[in-house]
Amino acid sequence: SRNMEKEEAALCARLIAETSLEGVYTHGANRFATLVKGIDEKRVDVHAHAQRTGSFGVLERWDGKSGVGNLNAYSCMNRAIELAKEHTIGCVALKHTNHWMRPGTYGLMAAEEGCIAMLWTNTTPLMSPWGGADTKVGNNPLVLAIPSKKGPILVDMAMSLFSYGKLETYVREKKELPVPGGWDERGELTTNAESILRSKRSLPIGFWKGTSLAIALDLIAATLSGGRTTRSIGSLPEEGEVSQVFLVFDISKFPDREQLLDEIQATLEDLKESTPLDAEKPVRYPGQFREQTRRENLEKGIPVDEAIWNTILAL
Repeated sequence: SRNMEKEEAALCARLIAETSLEGVYTHGANRFATLVKGIDEKRVDVHAHAQRTGSFGVLERWDGKSGVGNLNAYSCMNRAIELAKEHTIGCVALKHTNHWMRPGTYGLMAAEEGCIAMLWTNTTPLMSPWGGADTKVGNNPLVLAIPSKKGPILVDMAMSLFSYGKLETYVREKKELPVPGGWDERGELTTNAESILRSKRSLPIGFWKGTSLAIALDLIAATLSGGRTTRSIGSLPEEGEVSQVFLVFDISKFPDREQLLDEIQATLEDLKESTPLDAEKPVRYPGQFREQTRRENLEKGIPVDEAIWNTILAL
């Protein structure tokens, strides 16, 4: 429905379903209704496709034309991988696109092709600059993906301590955050997710370092793509026309590739042997349990919040 081409609808749906399958529920089925709302409100154009607008060596600029965010990101990551396979390094900078759903999806695409990937997006203002009371900084998610012999290492994180999707989950489940995640409307740190969503003042990772990193990611993405900054996105009625970067390094031709992969594996094994502070919670590396979660959900079914499922059915 919504007049999307059949093949594109199937890909869009698969990317969303696989996100929930791998346990990232906040950016899978939980975000589906938001995507449909964007389509219905004409902020997401199902007929638009990202197009290349400029080429600068191993870097290309693309325009997302306000198309479907995960489809734009999928095609741009594929192009960045192609460039890396040809030149060792490939970069696609994308402007005027929409929310890409789960960022880690595109990092995994590169890692599964034997490449290292760095990618990020800017967002509408969702955090305060350190020491400020106004919401002026995006939480600008960053992904780092690294191939290894036992599956990709995946870092997928917003610059806020809790992503907005995670805050919304805590609100639905009527749970308090395990640690303070932002400021309430009185300017006090709180574990109440609903208060943080109202104030739009999330706590950045690393305090002032988190907002510094968020600002840098925003400005680099907007500069490379020629697109909007977080400040500019904030002038829109709803988040849209964001800027993204897909940077890929192909290591397949390195003469010492096998030695490098051996060292990566040795590092991961060393981490896993760390003495845990809690005996029931062993130390793990980023992305370690992705395949395990996938297997369990394939066997038992993918958990979906009942309220989210009813919202989807109502569409």
